[in-house]
Amino acid sequence: QEQLQESGGGLVQAGGSLRLSCAASGLSFSHYAVGWFRQAPGKEREIVAAVSSNGVSTYYTDSVKGRFTISRENAENTAYLQMNSLKPEDTAIYFCAAGAWMTTTIQGYDHWGQGTQVTVSS
Repeated sequence: QEQLQESGGGLVQAGGSLRLSCAASGLSFSHYAVGWFRQAPGKEREIVAAVSSNGVSTYYTDSVKGRFTISRENAENTAYLQMNSLKPEDTAIYFCAAGAWMTTTIQGYDHWGQGTQVTVSS
């Protein structure tokens, strides 16, 4: 069964850090681009960052540039999102997704995790 499982969310104070993990099983992880998305209450799901299948190319939405880093370890079937200098506006459910190509659109990803809650207190 193809599955993505996020972990690493939690409650952190503003200025703190969290590292999210996305563990894949049942799919050829190294063949897929990975995207991290987030959805805050009452808002649409939005792209945060993405990485190509080989890890060479990355994308970041403007609001997280310089603070977040996306990476992957294909040998471990895992992708990561290192989040530093967190702000209250980063509070959301964070989802990882896998798709054939690195894209910023929700429709471009075929496989989704259940999400992990990130809460940043002021």
